Amino acid sequence: MTESREIATLGGGCFWCLEAVFSELEGVIEAVSGYSGGQVENPSYEKVCGGETGHAEVVQVTFDPMAVSYTEILEVFFAIHDPTTLNRQGNDVGTQYRSVIFTHSEQQKAIAEAMIRKIAGKWAGPIVTEVASCEKFFPAEDYHQGYFANNSSRPYCQFVVRPKLQDFRAKFPGRLKA
Repeated sequence: MTESREIATLGGGCFWCLEAVFSELEGVIEAVSGYSGGQVENPSYEKVCGGETGHAEVVQVTFDPMAVSYTEILEVFFAIHDPTTLNRQGNDVGTQYRSVIFTHSEQQKAIAEAMIRKIAGKWAGPIVTEVASCEKFFPAEDYHQGYFANNSSRPYCQFVVRPKLQDFRAKFPGRLKA
């Protein structure tokens, strides 16, 4: 039996948080931290964090659509970040932390737009999540990959990543990898 694959590229704050969550979601083959949506080829973490490139910190999720649907990927995405805060998540502030869905097909675009309409009334403020075509994705530097798994005792991981991961586990207990 051959595994089928699709890609979702999502930005919702620091990529360490998103990568940690999606790495535990059943049906996800790989979650890679990186950058998308900017004007600079091969951006560095320092330049992206400095707001010089226009990129968002994102996670590119490769998944098996027979095990988890794109809609389910987006349900998790919207459950683990605040889509009503423009260019920030918690104390992470700047356009690199914007809420964004970079789509890979017209079907993904339609699903993303429908999802935003569906959840709009469930939030106190308006949804500011951008939907744009994924033109390019640049993997982040190696030390960002698996960051939480490799650095879980660091303060940022303890106070920001771990609570998001615990919230995900509580909201989606039947969707965790075995």
